[in-house]
Amino acid sequence: MEKPLRMVVLSVSAGAGHIRAAQALCAASTRMVGIEAVHVDLMDLVSKGFRDFYSKGYMGLVEKAPEVWAYLYQHTDEAPKSLFNRFRRQLERLNTQRLKKEMERLAPDVIVCTHFLPAELLSRRIRKGKPTPPVWVHVTDFDVHGFWVHPHMQGYFVANEEVAVRLAARGVSEERIYVTGIAIMPQFQQVLSREEAALELGISPEKRTLLMMSGGFGLGGIEDLVEQVLGGIEEVQVVALAGRNEALLDKLRAIATRYPGRVFPQGFTTTIERVMAAADIAVTKPGGLTTSECLAMQLPMLVVSPIPGQEERNADVLLEAGCALKAVDAAALLFKLKALLHAPERLADMRARQKALAKPDAAREIVEAVVKAVVRT
Repeated sequence: MEKPLRMVVLSVSAGAGHIRAAQALCAASTRMVGIEAVHVDLMDLVSKGFRDFYSKGYMGLVEKAPEVWAYLYQHTDEAPKSLFNRFRRQLERLNTQRLKKEMERLAPDVIVCTHFLPAELLSRRIRKGKPTPPVWVHVTDFDVHGFWVHPHMQGYFVANEEVAVRLAARGVSEERIYVTGIAIMPQFQQVLSREEAALELGISPEKRTLLMMSGGFGLGGIEDLVEQVLGGIEEVQVVALAGRNEALLDKLRAIATRYPGRVFPQGFTTTIERVMAAADIAVTKPGGLTTSECLAMQLPMLVVSPIPGQEERNADVLLEAGCALKAVDAAALLFKLKALLHAPERLADMRARQKALAKPDAAREIVEAVVKAVVRT
């Protein structure tokens, strides 16, 4: 047998979405013959100090000082050669030396980056004339920041036509831009029974169900929102996800004891598609992966607490398309939830618009495009 094509997918665990996109690409590759995919989190190859600074520092910044992150997001996009960007690149270079050895060990035929940091490091390597396999970039939001744009990339996979146009305006050749959608796991292509999914969760299939999410790292004050929703809307049951945040999960369990049979706390899950299938509305932060999953499941969204920059722009896309509403505070959340729950025709229209926008097969399309490009060369 011929040696399988080896695809290494590089991500960074700064937010859960980059990791989930990488996992989706690897999962899609297992359904194809002649390709072997390996996922590497760049944060596994750096010191604990740099990992904490990069991943935990980012999450802490967007939670505790979002206005600072908003400024940095805009400033670094408009001034790529700023002092801050030069300092950032030097710090990253000094702390990511093990990537070279890992790539030598894995000997990939092609590389796909679901975060901008490995793309930037590999672009620098190619510029220096060092042997490097073709490098592709998958942008995991409905937006594109200058962090993602680097010379010598084989191509870019983006969420929609608008991102493609904006990327081309930054100098990327149009023939190197592929509109595929954002990679999500293959199981989001399934049609799932609401009743079966509800019974699996131990909730009533007849009751109106809210899925309240705070992202994979449990940001967003979800416990306060859950309590206010339960107190303000009697006819609903709530499935509340805490992700990997154990402290948040404990708080949600405490709330569940005060509202027996109405709130169902969940920690990290690998079957979120089944949870979504049981819900009528998702209350969520507008991350690129989460919103793409909701689109695939045709689950209307009410977005809250967007991170300045990429999540705000994700929310703009969803609102313009009629796939979501936005709540700026708890009072607005209750008002809009009540309105939606009493407007089934509005929910049906939102689901129809989501179906038109959804790209549940994005991961397979990305892997196929990469393989075809390698075969041609």
